[in-house]
Amino acid sequence: MSVDPFCSISTLAKALRAREVSSVELTTMYLGRLKTKGHEHRAVALLLEDYALRRASEADRTLGEAKSLLHGIPYGVKDLLSLANYPTEWGSPGHRGQKFDHDATVVARLNAAGGVLVAKLATIELAGGGNYDIAGASSTGAALSAWDKTLWAGGSSSGPGAAIGLGCVGYAIGTETSGSITCPSAFNGVTGFRPTYGRVSRYGAMALCWTLDKIGPICRSAADCAIVLQTIAGPDPHDRSTLTQRLSLTAKGKKPRIGLLKEDFKKNQAVACHDAYDNAVRELKKQGYEVVDVAYPDLPYGSAIDIIVNAEGCSAHENFIRGENFQKLADVNQIAGFTAGLTVPAVDYLWAMRLRTEALKANAVWDKCDCIFTPVFYHRAPKADKPLGPQFALMGGDSGPSNLLGWPALAFPIGFEEGAPLDGQILAPCMREDTCLRVVRDFQRETDFHQRKPPAA
Repeated sequence: MSVDPFCSISTLAKALRAREVSSVELTTMYLGRLKTKGHEHRAVALLLEDYALRRASEADRTLGEAKSLLHGIPYGVKDLLSLANYPTEWGSPGHRGQKFDHDATVVARLNAAGGVLVAKLATIELAGGGNYDIAGASSTGAALSAWDKTLWAGGSSSGPGAAIGLGCVGYAIGTETSGSITCPSAFNGVTGFRPTYGRVSRYGAMALCWTLDKIGPICRSAADCAIVLQTIAGPDPHDRSTLTQRLSLTAKGKKPRIGLLKEDFKKNQAVACHDAYDNAVRELKKQGYEVVDVAYPDLPYGSAIDIIVNAEGCSAHENFIRGENFQKLADVNQIAGFTAGLTVPAVDYLWAMRLRTEALKANAVWDKCDCIFTPVFYHRAPKADKPLGPQFALMGGDSGPSNLLGWPALAFPIGFEEGAPLDGQILAPCMREDTCLRVVRDFQRETDFHQRKPPAA
């Protein structure tokens, strides 16, 4: 074959159209990697071999009618998204064998574009809504970083992050309520696009938090993320929270002004991240980007998110929590967290929603800049065999209003700490995914962090 597992979507599409490789050959290649590296890193929830090969054969037959770059390219989705009549278990031992009679809208749109779904990918059980504290809070066990099998692949989109880092799929779909796309992107050295809240339909996706859940691509580059996001975005009558405004990723006008927050590198002993951050800022300045110092209003954004997730997550899963399979969850912290969440006082939830309104003041930051650059975390991925809480307490990173207010974010690799990757992220106002894309695509044109492969690849 003229391609390798780490090729970009555009390169794969070009090779398919030139008949240098077939979709069946690509699918066979990625299935082989899923069976080996994917399973070694516990990135796979369900391999769809027969289904994928049928789809690939059809893609080859209809290649002359292809209207999308995704036609014939194998992909994976986090196992929170339904595929009709196949298990969709939400990473939960308490939901084994669960099936739905419909495809998630995201799956339907990718399949309509000719995509070849090869696997459902691992996730933290119920997207971690019960406040999990172990990497193994999943029916598939602890997913392991593509760069180091002693490190965690991140949550809750563990499988998509690891699968992209390992070259097991052409692209992947993750979900995020609060960090679940950006976290595994950082821990696997890949690029993840969290779109504006409502940009992508959640029909057919497990609900955790109706007012925070988002779906987006995890890929090898910002350019790949843009291709996938263009395909899955758009209004959906099955999901009334979807935005009616058309997604446009075309860069317009002068270069965006980049805001820089006051980062606590010294307090967090984040020497490697500080160096990577400074180098990234220098590169962006060299490309003509102006940077300015900015700050958010001092508000308890994280506390509000915690309360909202606890209350809405327990409401979404109340029947399960009160049912006989609840005790089957892999992490006792999840069991305790969901149980406690059933008693969140209405006054607390209403306080959090009022705080959310107060947090709208943070949008004043866009008077000073067009986007913000900040590390995803100050340190590399934590150890997969240690409790996560104490490790995360030392990792730092952005804890501002971005998820609470539905801002888009694009996470991308910027450096390394002890051989494991570090990601930065560009945050932008709602509806301005184009700004995120422009900055990161420019950065990736002049750097090669996103092209580097893990030692095990």
